[in-house]
Amino acid sequence: MNDISKTARRYAWIVLVHLMVVVLWQFGVTFSGIPDYVMPTPEATVLSLGEDYGWVHNTFITAAEVFGGYCLAVIVGVSLALIFNWFKIIETLAMPLMISLNMIPKVALGPLFIVWFSYGVDSNILIAFSICFLPILLTMERGLKEVDPDLIDLVRILKASRWQIFMKIQLPGSLPYLFSGMKVAVVLAVAGAIVGEFIASEEGLGYLMLQVQVTLDTAAMFMAVLLITLIGVILYGLVLLLEYLIVGQNSKETSV
Repeated sequence: MNDISKTARRYAWIVLVHLMVVVLWQFGVTFSGIPDYVMPTPEATVLSLGEDYGWVHNTFITAAEVFGGYCLAVIVGVSLALIFNWFKIIETLAMPLMISLNMIPKVALGPLFIVWFSYGVDSNILIAFSICFLPILLTMERGLKEVDPDLIDLVRILKASRWQIFMKIQLPGSLPYLFSGMKVAVVLAVAGAIVGEFIASEEGLGYLMLQVQVTLDTAAMFMAVLLITLIGVILYGLVLLLEYLIVGQNSKETSV
């Protein structure tokens, strides 16, 4: 019960801090006399939702790109980490290449993705994936290596297969590392999707920001930024929830 009350208080403070920022934003703009086209008030920002900009559709498109690229990164990152752990020669040959490819600015790769995969959601998903999968790969690989080698040797003596060793020993032990990489990847996935929409897209919140920039509708631009942030916060919250359900519950059972 104490844990629940502590968690409730912590999230109450988080909400309070965000509300204080909104209040300071409202009063700061109101009393400073800053023009609306430079800095709109929170009220004007929310009212921009009433304008016919296709908010629901564009938000859904951006969310699909973020979640799609992120889920693909988790699948590919975990799979490659497992392959590298099983076959050291592949890790020796491929890991430096992975790091080198990740050093290429994704803005520079954007036009190539468009040439290869055309405009649309698919190319933006791939851009989001290309930006966010490396932290997942690196942290998962580190987690697999941190498992006690004596324990692995013991289960090998008991004739356990590679898959059984992974599922029963390596995966549970590497989950804290994996979730650390997944949290970092959330921010990168959102950035990747928006980069793709900025480069060439005909829908999505990033595309919408470029459209309203022409008319200096700053309130709509702020609203698009807030919706992009909301998508990232929802994804981050889902990762935290998943971490609590898997890692948190397991740690409690172990302590008992």
